[in-house]
Order: sequence, then C-alpha cells, then structure tokens
Amino acid sequence: MLSFDSWRACRLVVDTGLHAMGWTRDQAIAYMVANTSLAENNIANEVDRYISRPGQALAYKLGQREFWRLRGLAETELGGDFDIKAFHDAVLSQGAVDMGTLEAMVEAHIAEVRGE
Repeated sequence: MLSFDSWRACRLVVDTGLHAMGWTRDQAIAYMVANTSLAENNIANEVDRYISRPGQALAYKLGQREFWRLRGLAETELGGDFDIKAFHDAVLSQGAVDMGTLEAMVEAHIAEVRGE
C-alpha cells in the first residue's frame, strides 16, 4: 500500500514537473526511478502518458480522494449497516461518472439502505 501511495505521489510531482517546471522526459523518469519501486520500463510508459495528458495524474488523485471521502461518509452515515460490497455495487453500477454524479449515487445508496 505504501509503495502504491508513493507512486501516486510521484505522479503528481512528475506531472507538475513536466508541465509547470519544464522538466524533460529523462528528468521525469529519473525522479520516478529514484522515488518509486517501479521498473524503469513501466516508469517510461507512465511518463509518456503524463507528457501527452497534462493533469491526468492530478485528476486520478482527486478521484481517489473523493472516492475515499464518499466511502467515509457512507460508513459514518450507515454505521453498522455499512456493507462494503453493497457500497461497491452502488458506486460501480453506472460505470464511469463525474464526481457530482458519484456523490449523488452514494447519497441515494445511503438513503436506500436507511429505507428512505
């Protein structure tokens, strides 16, 4: 888990380095080699994706944080009635959605579990 969190954090640094700080591809690769446990060939593929899709790493991280926030909301609101499998079914039922729609889906799930 820590290795993956480190990887996600490095994505943010590399995306910013490439698009705001003027890093070269080689500088971005070197940074990820020094700060993650990924293989260099995987890193090169990652860096190429960030070069062609500015903000992709930031969008991924924001989505992750929002997912965790909404899961925490559901856990708090439902207490002992929270079921991780039902939560996952609810958030995955419509496929890829924007964050506002995802929040509405979680709120609907909470209401449904409460019988509202």
